[in-house]
Amino acid sequence: MIVLMAAGAVACESLKLGDAGLSKSPESSGATLDTLFATIKDADKVLTTAYYYLPYGLVSDFDNKMGSDILEAITDHYLSNKNTEGNGPNELYYSGALSASISGDPVGSEAYRFGTKRGSATLAETDYYTIRYAWFFIKNAGMIPEDSQGYDAALLARKVAEAKMCMAIAYANMVRYVGGVPILTHALSIDEEMNFPRNTFAETIDYIVDLCDEAAKDLPWTVSNTENGRLTKAAALGLKLRILCFAASPTFNSDTPWHPDAADWENMGKYVRYAQTYDANLWKRAKDAADEFMAANAGGQYALNQATPTGLGGAYTPRDYRLAYRDGYFKRGLTDKPYEEVIISTRKSNSSSYLDKHIEIQKNYGSGPSLEWVNKFPWADGTPFPSDWDWKAKQSTWPEQPFFKTDPTGQSKVGIETRDPRLYENICVPGDIWNDGKQGKTFYNHWNRQNNNPGFLMMKYVLQEDADRAFPPHWCLMRYAEVLLNAAEAYNEYDGGPSDFAYQCVDAVRARVGLCKLEDLYPDGMTKEQFRKALILERELEFGFEEVRWFDMVRWGLNEAFTTKLHALISWGDTDGKTMATSFTYGNPQTGADPVYDAIPTRAWYRDFDTKWYLCPIPTSEVMKGYGMTQNPGW
Repeated sequence: MIVLMAAGAVACESLKLGDAGLSKSPESSGATLDTLFATIKDADKVLTTAYYYLPYGLVSDFDNKMGSDILEAITDHYLSNKNTEGNGPNELYYSGALSASISGDPVGSEAYRFGTKRGSATLAETDYYTIRYAWFFIKNAGMIPEDSQGYDAALLARKVAEAKMCMAIAYANMVRYVGGVPILTHALSIDEEMNFPRNTFAETIDYIVDLCDEAAKDLPWTVSNTENGRLTKAAALGLKLRILCFAASPTFNSDTPWHPDAADWENMGKYVRYAQTYDANLWKRAKDAADEFMAANAGGQYALNQATPTGLGGAYTPRDYRLAYRDGYFKRGLTDKPYEEVIISTRKSNSSSYLDKHIEIQKNYGSGPSLEWVNKFPWADGTPFPSDWDWKAKQSTWPEQPFFKTDPTGQSKVGIETRDPRLYENICVPGDIWNDGKQGKTFYNHWNRQNNNPGFLMMKYVLQEDADRAFPPHWCLMRYAEVLLNAAEAYNEYDGGPSDFAYQCVDAVRARVGLCKLEDLYPDGMTKEQFRKALILERELEFGFEEVRWFDMVRWGLNEAFTTKLHALISWGDTDGKTMATSFTYGNPQTGADPVYDAIPTRAWYRDFDTKWYLCPIPTSEVMKGYGMTQNPGW
């Protein structure tokens, strides 16, 4: 990029923090500050660039995270068989080969690579890019002439607040992957000494909260459709609640260090834990943040998108619920509704073709969700799917079908869904339409099934028909469903058990897709631990492929999710998939093979799990630069 010049035409290319983004020069026009900040409209180009570098979870050409794979692939939800050079899940995580000093093709294929550039020279982590552009905007916004075209002091204050929120999101992204990081509290000058010691975990969390509080003062609660995507006060309060729940969780808020190395408080522990002893006040802070959001949202401007009934007599169909859930995460904005579910939306392009990569990574490789995750989705009424379901039994003996039952009207190609509608929106199960109106290649005798496919495909962002994806894409970084479940979590943990409000939050998420109340499953009431377990499960069902499960595994210390062997399912269709299969058996009728088997690939975690995996290693090359970053436990 061409260097941005200071007012006196002083180059600022020398501003660097290792390669951690500060060598990225704001703007590429070579313009002077007077030109860049001639009007609010001109200055907004700098702010828009800060927006551009915000985290983006869709598989795309914008970065190489996981080697163009998905974060869910290193959770218990999904298995990647994308055995290509530089594929992160297979080469680094499943093999256990990730280290602070990897080299060659895998470089840049980590879940997060702090500071140094990913693989190619043009790809790097972008959080510090966002931070630098945001500080550059804040530092120079005051030089915009008051008599310039379109000047509005309140509008300018709002845009400064947006810049602060961009920074808060960037820091929140980093702290969840690596713990405490160097905090830049001002715009850098070219003669400044580049010495930025690593801030502690607590300092990083508190700085994010402070940014959110400062920004909230000058941001609107909602924006118009023409400004859809701009950060709001709801984004500030929602992010504050998320990060406070993260900090209060057991991994980072406990009497016991989550890794032996973290016991050394001064040299390592303070960078990766909030405190040396459990602090209940952290949950109180999260609970207060939940109350703050709910009070601000008293008018209901943010709400869960609700289903529109299309069945006979005004009844809701499974697809009605499914589409309501889809609109909540997939669409940028619900312009036909008086409320909004999306709270933070990040965008890179308006081309819907960027969603095609979610098809490509499964068309060409045998990747797919695990049977363990599929089995967690309840029946359509919300009652649990049996943990001891016998996949060997003949279909004719089952009182319920595991995925579909016959549609007596004959209107459905595949039948009527028998499970939680979110199962079908997240996962293509045997018999369902997957892409381009065609049946998914999930069943074993499908003519185009990929080797090692675990019997399921990722459905989210694929959406069955090409026309379903004909919308500008975005990454829904936060939506109202998360606020509800975060609020329920904070209440349960601080109050020592579920309150009426906590139940209401979870029940609202379940009701949106037609499930029974959580209380109906526990007529004698729930303990704090039971509610926590149910809440973590609800998050699994609600936020598949939205980069939530990994951080839940980390912050709750769900070691069993790391170490439990994952399984695949053999289903056998009554056709080979070239024509529509209408019935399925489970197992291989030709060989007599059991329907359930150990999924491929396996993971080193199954044999020898180390909690060092909770946080990413800091590249040795970055630590050696000497500006103040240190290594994480176990690496």
